[in-house]
Amino acid sequence: MATYSISVEQVLNLEAGRVLFDVRTPAEYANGHIPGALNLPLFSNEERAAVGTAYKQEDPNRAFLLGLDIVGPKMRSFVEEARRLAPAGKVAVHCWRGGQRSSSMGWLLGLAGLDVQVLAGGYKAYRQHILEQLSERGASLLIVGGETGSGKTDVLHALQELGEQVIDLEALAHHKGSAFGALGEAPQPTVEQFENDLFQAFNACNAEHPIWLENESKPIGRVFIPDGFWRRILDAPLLALQVPFENRVQRLVQVYAQYPREQLIASFEKIGRRLGGQHLKAALEALEAGDFAEAARIGLRYYDKAYNHHTLSKRGHSRIFYFPTENLDPLKTARELIAFAEKKHVCKLQNTN
Repeated sequence: MATYSISVEQVLNLEAGRVLFDVRTPAEYANGHIPGALNLPLFSNEERAAVGTAYKQEDPNRAFLLGLDIVGPKMRSFVEEARRLAPAGKVAVHCWRGGQRSSSMGWLLGLAGLDVQVLAGGYKAYRQHILEQLSERGASLLIVGGETGSGKTDVLHALQELGEQVIDLEALAHHKGSAFGALGEAPQPTVEQFENDLFQAFNACNAEHPIWLENESKPIGRVFIPDGFWRRILDAPLLALQVPFENRVQRLVQVYAQYPREQLIASFEKIGRRLGGQHLKAALEALEAGDFAEAARIGLRYYDKAYNHHTLSKRGHSRIFYFPTENLDPLKTARELIAFAEKKHVCKLQNTN
C-alpha cells in the first residue's frame, strides 16, 4: 500500500485504530516520546552508535551499508511486530527528523501491505510544535494558590469533579513540589517527557473555557515547567487560599505522617541549612517523639516565608485574589472559587497590563 506524509497536527489527531510507531532507539524513546507512541526501534542503542561512528569517522556510504547489514536480518520481525501491534493494518511512523529511519520503516511496512503514514519533520517537529503551543495557544489559566498545607491539590481535584478543566502539574511530575514532594510518588519522568505529557493534557482542554492549575515553582522536583508556559502561569490570576495555620498543620500530618520516619528525617535534612541548625534539631526531635504536628509547624514556618518571598513577589498584585477559607470541605471551597472567579471576572485579567 502507499505511504503518505502527515503533519504534527495530523499525528496528534490520528484516526481510531491507527498505531503510532517511534522507530528511534530505546534510549531516545525513554528520554522523551509522543504520548501513546510505541517503540519499534530500527536500531538498538549500540547499533545506532556504531552507524553514527561509521558516518563520522569513515564515510556516509560505509555507514549506509553497515545499516543495511544490521537491519536486513530484522526486517521480518519488524513486519510481524507491526502487524501484531496494529491489527487494523493502519500505522504512522516517525524518527528524529523524518529522515532515513522513518522512511525506511515506512517503505518496509508499506511493502508488507500496511497503510502507512510518516510524520514529516519527525519528533523534532513535534517538539517544536508543542513548545510553541504551550507558549502561545490561547486559553485562560486560573491558578489555585495558598501556603503549604492549604489543600490546593484537593481543591483542584474537586474542581475537576465539578466539571472544570484541570491540569494537575504535580501528578504529571510525580512530585508534590517540596523537599517532601517525592514521598509516595513514582519515579519522575524526564524533563522532556514531562513537557510532552503537559502538552497532551493542555491540548485536551477546550481553549474557550478556563483551565485551572495549582500554583507551583518552576522546578517541580527534577522537572521544570517550560519557559513559555511558566510565563503564562505568572501572568494568570492567582486565587490564593488563606487557610488557618493549625488547619494546615493537621492537613500535613494527615498527608505525611503515614511515611516512614527515616524518610521524613531525610526530607527535613534537605532543607536543614535553610531551616537553621536549631530548628532542624527541634524538628528531628519532634519526629523521634512522634509529635508530627510540631514537626509540621517547624517546617511550615520555613515554607511560609519562602512562599511569601518567592511566590507572591513574582506576580503583579492586581492579579492576586485572596480567598479566606478553612478548606475543611474541598468541594465547597471549589464551588466558592468558581463563583468568586465568575463574579470578579478574573479570567479577563489574563494577558492584561
